[in-house]
Amino acid sequence: MIKRIVRIALLILLFSGFAWTLVFLYRKSQKPPVVYKTLCAIDTAIIQKTVATGSITPRKEVNIKSRVSGIVEKFFVSAGNIVREGDVLARIKIVPNMVNLSQAETRVNQAKVSLDNARAEYERNKNLLEQGVISKADFLPSDLKFKSAEVELKAAEDNLQIIRDGVTKALESASNTLVRATISGMVLDVPIKEGSSVIESNTFNEGTTIAVVANMTDMIFEGKVDESEVGKLSLGMPILLTVAAIENLTLHAKLEYIAPKGLPENGAIQFLIRASLPNHDQQTILRAAYSASAEIILHQKEKTMAIPESVLNFEGERIFVEVKKSDGTFQKTYIKTGISDGIFIEVLSGIEKSNKIKIPDAEATETQKNL
Repeated sequence: MIKRIVRIALLILLFSGFAWTLVFLYRKSQKPPVVYKTLCAIDTAIIQKTVATGSITPRKEVNIKSRVSGIVEKFFVSAGNIVREGDVLARIKIVPNMVNLSQAETRVNQAKVSLDNARAEYERNKNLLEQGVISKADFLPSDLKFKSAEVELKAAEDNLQIIRDGVTKALESASNTLVRATISGMVLDVPIKEGSSVIESNTFNEGTTIAVVANMTDMIFEGKVDESEVGKLSLGMPILLTVAAIENLTLHAKLEYIAPKGLPENGAIQFLIRASLPNHDQQTILRAAYSASAEIILHQKEKTMAIPESVLNFEGERIFVEVKKSDGTFQKTYIKTGISDGIFIEVLSGIEKSNKIKIPDAEATETQKNL
C-alpha cells in the first residue's frame, strides 16, 4: 500500500516537472512584446525652399574696346582703380598702312604743287589788278583757285597725320587713339600689357579688349535652377545668399528674372535666374565672380503644427500615421499635410498635438520600457 502511494506520488511529481518544463520552454520561445517609441506634433517654423548655385556679379560690366588698330603705347589705369565715364584709360599708337601712307604723302606733294601754281597765278593777277590792266571780275577766279589750293593742302596734311599718327593736332583731345571709359565704376581687369597689338572694333570683329569696367555698387546674383524646380518660382521671391569666400555672411536678395528658355547642361535642362541685391555696407567686401549658393524661399510658415516626415506612411495617394490608443495598440489615422522643409511637414488636419504617434522601426529599449 505504501509502495503504491509512493509510486503515484513519484508519477505525479514527474508529470508536474514535465509540464513545468513544457511551460518554461514555451514561454522562453515566445518573443517579448514590441514597444515602439512615440512622438507628438509640435509647433515650429517651416520654410520650403529650393537651392541654386551661381555667382555674384556686377549688373553693369563693360569690355572697353579700341576703336583703332595699333599698339598700346601707355596705360593710365590698372585693375582696382575707380574711373569716371570719359576718363582716359590708354593711348594707342597707330601703325600706319604703308600703301595708305604712300598715297597720303603723294596727295600732300600734289597739293603743294597745285598751291605753288595757284599762288603764282594769284600774285600775277593781283599785280595786274593793281595796275588796272584787268578787272576785279577777271581777278576773282585766280583768288578762288589759290584759296582752294590752300584748303586742299591743309586737308591732305591732316589726312597724312591721321594715317600716320591717328589724330590731328587740332583734334588731339578727341582722338580715337585715346581709349576712354564708357561707364563709371571700377577697373576689374586690364587683360593686355603696354606694347601689345590691338585690333579696332568694327562690323567684322569685336576688337581687342583694353579694360573691363564695372559698377560695383550695383551687384546681382546669377545662378541656375533645374527644370524640376523652375515651375515653383515666381518673380519677387525672397532669396538668402551664402558667399563661399566670406564666412558668416548671409545676403538678402529678391528674384527679378527667370529665363524663359532652358539650356542643356550636364545632361539636364538648367534655367538662368537673377536676383537683385539691395545696397548696403556688406557690398563693399563683395568682389566680382564670388561663387554663391542661393536658397530660394518658396513658402514659409512661422508657427504651424508639424511632425517629422519619417513618421509618415503612404497608402496610394493617401497619407496616414499610427496613433497610440489607450490600450497600447496603434490605430491608422489619415492626415492632410501642407508644406515641408524636407525634415518636418505641416499637418493641416487629422491629429491633435496630444496624440502619440508611432515612430516606425524605432523600438524602445528595456530601460525605456520600464520608464
